[in-house]
Amino acid sequence: MSTPPPRLSPTELAAYFAFTEVSSLLRHAVEKQLRDVGKLSYVQFQLLARLGDAPDGSQRMTDLADGVVYSRSGLTYQAQSLEERGLVTRGPSPEDERSTIVAITDEGRDVLAKVFPGHIEAVKTHLFESLSAGDVEMLARVMGQVSGHLRAEPPRSAGGRRRKSN
Repeated sequence: MSTPPPRLSPTELAAYFAFTEVSSLLRHAVEKQLRDVGKLSYVQFQLLARLGDAPDGSQRMTDLADGVVYSRSGLTYQAQSLEERGLVTRGPSPEDERSTIVAITDEGRDVLAKVFPGHIEAVKTHLFESLSAGDVEMLARVMGQVSGHLRAEPPRSAGGRRRKSN
């Protein structure tokens, strides 16, 4: 006798579809604002925002990749684009030459200052406007719980590199 395939309940299915729709619609609105005001991709904005929040304005590339859940090679390309615009610098870590440190520049901070007001307005308008304060608290709790569950397994970028067998 075979086991029936796993299924989602109607409520789980509705929650999943609502989540993916909200995520897509919100990301589209946020990305448009970031492109229009700062000529930034969503990942570039995340990279600059994380660097802007770092105490010394810098982080290891691997930590950035894990934080934004992006591949190391993809993030290297995004960091290179930002470096060409003068928004970040990249260099070897003083503690470990194999690690690359990315640091935000004054120009990068200026771009963040330019995009943040519109970014915050887009998030408030598109995500929080239709919710009560209690709804926002519940959303934060639920999404924090899901994020913690998903982060229990390290992101792919955090795993060790596999060597090809000959």
